[in-house]
Amino acid sequence: MIPLQRHELPALSRWFTAAAPGTAALPEHVLTHGAGQWWADRTDAPRALAVSCAGHVLLRGDPLAVSPGGLAQFAAHHVDAPARFLPVLGAAFDRIVPAERMVYVHREHVDAPRTPRGVRVRRVSGDDALAFAALWADSGWLHASWGGGSALAASGHAVAAFDRSGRVVSVACSYFAGEAYEDVAVATAPEHRRKGLAHACVAALTADAAARGRTASWSCGRDNRPSRLLAWTAGFRLEREYTHYATGTPRAAAVPGAPPAAHAGLPAAAAPPTTSAKTPA
Repeated sequence: MIPLQRHELPALSRWFTAAAPGTAALPEHVLTHGAGQWWADRTDAPRALAVSCAGHVLLRGDPLAVSPGGLAQFAAHHVDAPARFLPVLGAAFDRIVPAERMVYVHREHVDAPRTPRGVRVRRVSGDDALAFAALWADSGWLHASWGGGSALAASGHAVAAFDRSGRVVSVACSYFAGEAYEDVAVATAPEHRRKGLAHACVAALTADAAARGRTASWSCGRDNRPSRLLAWTAGFRLEREYTHYATGTPRAAAVPGAPPAAHAGLPAAAAPPTTSAKTPA
């Protein structure tokens, strides 16, 4: 597949579901906020279209229009695609691992817990860019959907808990901000977990989203029990379930023009790749 520029985009209404919760908001987020990339099998009357951002891909259209080599740029990604794409995905990568996902929508008001003394929860602004540049290790995934910590800080779509020194110790943000739903991501510095900070940040963020006329949603793996518990505690309720696919590395034979016989199904067992997947925890 080839990258598209914004002016080359076809009418998107027939490709992606608009105003939907979860990672379904990804196309709207990319279109509105500029992070991510659009892809198509061709610029003129495309038959297959994809949009990628922060390690996630939504792939739609005709799988016969896509070659295994054309999908190579989606290695180590999480791909949301109809089942008809499985043969070409299997031909493109050494493994594709199905993962069951759950999408929640904020339905009930829940009072935020009291934060520890000396910790303040507030909306993040562009003035907090330096503090966001000094987040704890392994937190880069948190702002990947905005193109970096400074971009997230300036977006107005993040809430953080700050300690007395001004250090950020927990963050909740709208990972994919659509027209109707904002899909939430949250993370807390390891030494500050189990203090209610994530819940407090999520509560403030859902209120901010409501003030913008949008509803907060929450996406996580079925097997991520801590994330599911936090979602329920914060007032989110299950909306739907779906399966996406974690891709491995490109197959050596996955080149443009590979014969259909190279298509393969899912491997019997494989470990998912390491990615910057949006996984609230």
